[in-house]
Amino acid sequence: MPVAIDWMTRGKVPWPEWPCEPTMRARRTWRTSPVTGIFASARATTTTVDGPGTGDGFELFCSGETDISDASRPIDEEEATTCEENGIEYVEIQVAYDGMAVMTNPNNDVECLSFADLYALIGPEAEGFETWADGTDIASELGSSTELPDAELVLTGPGTESGTYDSFIEIALAPLAEERGLPEDQVETTRTDYDASPDDNVIIQNIEASDTSLGWVGFAFAEEAGDAISELGVSAEPGGECVTPSSDTIADGSYPLSRPLFIYVNTANAEENEAVASYVDFYLDGLNGFVESTGYVAMPDDQVTATTDAWENR
Repeated sequence: MPVAIDWMTRGKVPWPEWPCEPTMRARRTWRTSPVTGIFASARATTTTVDGPGTGDGFELFCSGETDISDASRPIDEEEATTCEENGIEYVEIQVAYDGMAVMTNPNNDVECLSFADLYALIGPEAEGFETWADGTDIASELGSSTELPDAELVLTGPGTESGTYDSFIEIALAPLAEERGLPEDQVETTRTDYDASPDDNVIIQNIEASDTSLGWVGFAFAEEAGDAISELGVSAEPGGECVTPSSDTIADGSYPLSRPLFIYVNTANAEENEAVASYVDFYLDGLNGFVESTGYVAMPDDQVTATTDAWENR
């Protein structure tokens, strides 16, 4: 079977020689697909697009349908249990950092939002809010003094199949939902009445289309959009330091919406199929070059060493 990949290349780096003819099955997500896909393009391969979401990817991976799965969040307990029940053993390999950029249209005067503000606008209690100002009462209850504009709130973002969706909730929304005593089934969710898409490019287009839009995507996609969108500063606490996303603030963790990116490799298949192991070797040999070429944030040398060790000690 040819390599199955969905990818979007953003640049070129020097390529090592591919050590063998690839015959394997890989699952990509929109978030990490540029990192993994860019070096797959170094050699002529058959490429197929196979769905965007981290959750979708783990579903296939844990059922034994793929050898490698990209992920924009760690595997969760339920997914890990499914893998175990199906006899799928794996190694988790961190490959980069990414931030989630909160965006609006450049014509919007809003410059910074706290987690409290984001919860008031995007959280489950914001269901039905039609203007930014509709979130003022909830934001105030959470300690925010941000002046939210009395303007239409045109909300867009990733859907429930996306690791970006999961990570955004985990970092920005869920702690506040728990604090406010919401039922468990509402803690790990957003409002549902927004324009959701698994394709970050569609989300960017939605931001561009409305002067009072609000949305979130991975940092690399927001950076690629350039001046067409405005990346907002974010503070974890109301009145706290407002930090804008950049390679430096994501790498050092000062940007509150930062996260690691991973690949998961089926260890049994890596032992049985030389192409799988060679693919990962090839990946790690040029890791930071691939990462930087796609707009993501490279790991420090000591973390690259830890990643290589995790693979070699599998």
